[in-house]
Amino acid sequence: MWDWFISFLTQVLAGIQGFVGDWGLAVIVLTIIIRLILTPLQTKSVKSTAGMQVMQPRIQEIQEKYADDPQRLQEETMKVYSEMHVNPLMGCLPLIIQMPVFFALFTVIKNVPTDACFYSILPSISDSVSGVLAASGFVAALPYIIMDVLFGVLTFVPMMLNSQSAAPEMKQQQMVMGGVMSVMMLWFGWTCPAAVLLYYVASSLWQVVQQKLVTQKVMEKAKREAEEKAKNAPVEINVVRKEKKPRQHKKN
Repeated sequence: MWDWFISFLTQVLAGIQGFVGDWGLAVIVLTIIIRLILTPLQTKSVKSTAGMQVMQPRIQEIQEKYADDPQRLQEETMKVYSEMHVNPLMGCLPLIIQMPVFFALFTVIKNVPTDACFYSILPSISDSVSGVLAASGFVAALPYIIMDVLFGVLTFVPMMLNSQSAAPEMKQQQMVMGGVMSVMMLWFGWTCPAAVLLYYVASSLWQVVQQKLVTQKVMEKAKREAEEKAKNAPVEINVVRKEKKPRQHKKN
């Protein structure tokens, strides 16, 4: 199955290159096609995230109430998700779907010509920062270094934008996590083929623009709808029945 996917992706990339005339541009066009296909799923993911944020106080209340009863905690949490029609996994689904393409590019790039380039910016999209730096020096490696820096920065920016609507304590955690992830991506991208960096940078730029122009509006609307649902949700009342004691009869 994986070999078939690699072959399919190689043919798609080669077909796009035959149309646009440049391998690097073909990677960018492939990225745009994938992002367009994922747009409806991304919208659902945003709505799910909005619902999760609205429900967070209620979830925390349940966690405190049933801290000593894991089974009841899970049941009550899933009940809230069901009432609000929210799937916790939906928020991660677009990223999970993109991961096979991201990792497949490591193999696909081996099947393209060795002189495959991104115009005169990146002479070879199969080379890495470390490879070009060792073979040709700093000046030749500079475009690859810039691409790697963008790789790290554009890991942090979407997480920073997402944290703006989070609670203060969550915002701080997300910012720290974003910083750590950026440093890890800088290190990871140092040995990545330039095609992989190009794919990720194009995908992240798309996400940032989409988030500023579309996602925030969808998020605000979804939050209003989720808050309305939460208001109209039935309130659960725990009734504790008193134990019925036998009546005492008077003795004659």
